[in-house]
Amino acid sequence: MRAPGAGTASLASLALLWLLGLPWTWSAAAAFGVYVGGGGWRFLRIVCKTSGTFGGPCAVLGQRWVLLGEAPGCLEEPLQEGRMLGGAKSGCVSSPHPGLWEGACLAVAVAVMLVLASAVAEVSGQLGKSLLKFCSGDLGPEGVLPDTHLLDPMLKEASTNPLAQSPGKGMDDRLFYIYTSGTTGLPKAAIVVHSRYYRIAAFGHHSYSMRAADVLYDCLPLYHSAGNIMGVGQCLIYGLTVVLRKKFSASRFWDDCVKYNCTVVQYIGEICRYLLKQPVREAEGRHRVRLAVGNGLRPAIWEEFTQRFRVQQIGEFYGATECNCSIANMDGKVGSCGFSSRILTRVYPIQLVKVNEDTMELLRDAQGLCIPCQPGEPGLLVGQINQQDPLRRFDGYVSESATSKKIAHSVFRKGDSAYLSGDVLVMDELGYMYFRDRSGDTFRWRGENVSTTEVEGVLSRLLGQTDVAVYGVAVPGVEGKAGMAAIADPHSQLNPNSMYQELQKVLAPYARPIFLRLLPQVDTTGTFKIQKTRLQREGFDPRQTADRLFFLDLKQGHYLPLDEGVYTRICSGAFAL
Repeated sequence: MRAPGAGTASLASLALLWLLGLPWTWSAAAAFGVYVGGGGWRFLRIVCKTSGTFGGPCAVLGQRWVLLGEAPGCLEEPLQEGRMLGGAKSGCVSSPHPGLWEGACLAVAVAVMLVLASAVAEVSGQLGKSLLKFCSGDLGPEGVLPDTHLLDPMLKEASTNPLAQSPGKGMDDRLFYIYTSGTTGLPKAAIVVHSRYYRIAAFGHHSYSMRAADVLYDCLPLYHSAGNIMGVGQCLIYGLTVVLRKKFSASRFWDDCVKYNCTVVQYIGEICRYLLKQPVREAEGRHRVRLAVGNGLRPAIWEEFTQRFRVQQIGEFYGATECNCSIANMDGKVGSCGFSSRILTRVYPIQLVKVNEDTMELLRDAQGLCIPCQPGEPGLLVGQINQQDPLRRFDGYVSESATSKKIAHSVFRKGDSAYLSGDVLVMDELGYMYFRDRSGDTFRWRGENVSTTEVEGVLSRLLGQTDVAVYGVAVPGVEGKAGMAAIADPHSQLNPNSMYQELQKVLAPYARPIFLRLLPQVDTTGTFKIQKTRLQREGFDPRQTADRLFFLDLKQGHYLPLDEGVYTRICSGAFAL
């Protein structure tokens, strides 16, 4: 029962006892008991917890501190406009890209949709202005359409009066769409309902024992769930102060942490490696950060990061916006992305299952069920779907076809459904899990499976934490895929053969890249993950790029330049790879 309902029941019980002629003290005690028993204790607890923080900061936007007491007022104009435009239960409303926010209100778009219970989708930051668009049906990547309208003038004309009545909301109502990062394909619009927003924020908050007094530094893009939900959600739901930076800056990271007394920071993708590449700064020794939360911290630099920057705890976790199989590393096990009990699998039914290493198709036993992996065996992470359980539901994507591709049936038992994460992990004997590869990132060469994640880590470490993308490319007439590494070399200083001398010491022959591509910079997504789609499409064809290309001549034992003539000879089989 909600607090208003508990209060109504309490008043009714008070009136009933008064009519029966009982003393007012008995009536008051009975009414209080009904109120507390009906859920009113939550309201009292929150009042006691937050009564002294109303004048405290809830967010830092640039140089502006937004106080908790200011937040309701700065939402009135957007709320009025959202209702005027039919934002309450009317469909999909687009919000300005977070990088364009100049106002004083924290995450206005998210907060408005939390009140109006409508779906909100982010608009590309490259548009240059905040835009509004009504949508129906599937959301596509088409960008700005002719029926798009400017939002800014409408905001100026909106009323500042409080809403007379907030529309009804449900935990299963759509809140917004978040586009997947699209590291190996096109982004998809993932559906985020209210319960999922709460679950993701609560997952981070309780897994790593965040405190009300914590100040969280959020420099991640707010059009992805890490920065928006895991970060901003700590403010909107738990009242933490969140420091928002429009764009990640490796050179200003620790200075900001010192300036705003941050105790928790977020990372994702390659951020930790970028910080390690920076020269030692005075601020590294003066910050108060005790916890770094995120995913993508490479095991090879885990301890170096904690020792250099004196971060007490790494909160590495595995998860995706749409997934139902999130796990957390809560005790700092180096290299692990999370833990799942091997003896309580029914409590949280997730599992690693065997797949065909070439096609990533699920392998099944004689009964038609998926085959669980043993400790040490790599497998695809899956999570059993139960739409009645907020922890296990799968809301999918706007595109029904994209949703169906992520669901398998008869996985744990006949007739069930499970979410396919697309990621290969390994579990040890204790239940700790370690990220191995993203589906499609492993390729087979010379009868062996090559882990792109492993090769990228080795190359990046040898080259001083340089950006590296490793992927497989098809060679005509050759079985499997040959390894190719795209390496950021903005000043054309890399000597491929000096690098190869070091590679021979640390990589097996089959894992050494056959092709090299030296380019000014390696493409990354908005969440600092390596983007390989274009690189894989262009392959090792010199006609597709002006970047320097090399191939490994096994007879001579070193890399040679790759031009159109060499490319033709490789494709014809004249060169043995």
